[in-house]
Amino acid sequence: MKNLKVKFAALLLIFSCAFGLVTNVAADLVPSTTVTAQAASLTASQKKQIKAINAGLSKKQKAAKNWIAYRESSYSYTARNGNCYGRYQLLRSYLHGNYSAVNQEKMANKYVAGRYGNWTGAKRFWQSHHWY
Repeated sequence: MKNLKVKFAALLLIFSCAFGLVTNVAADLVPSTTVTAQAASLTASQKKQIKAINAGLSKKQKAAKNWIAYRESSYSYTARNGNCYGRYQLLRSYLHGNYSAVNQEKMANKYVAGRYGNWTGAKRFWQSHHWY
């Protein structure tokens, strides 16, 4: 009976590890250009402003920014986690009471430029620390 319990425990451990690996792989396969319903609901004016804010970013920088947005909030401009808010999970105080999508984009770029230099630097940091 004891041998059967050990085999069952080992099988359960193998299954849980395999399942965990599969879910992590699936999360990494989500394309960085996924459009959420929330992003689709932005006004034309907001989209234009956000495009202008991100105009100076290269394709690689935009991809890193989208990568972080997915992991921080699944692209949600209204995501909440303690004292952090929005698509990039910035501290509420950093947004100065303006939680708009446009301000989040602007302040995220400012934060990343000041702390990491660019979005690829922020992504590298996130990958090793699971926050940025």
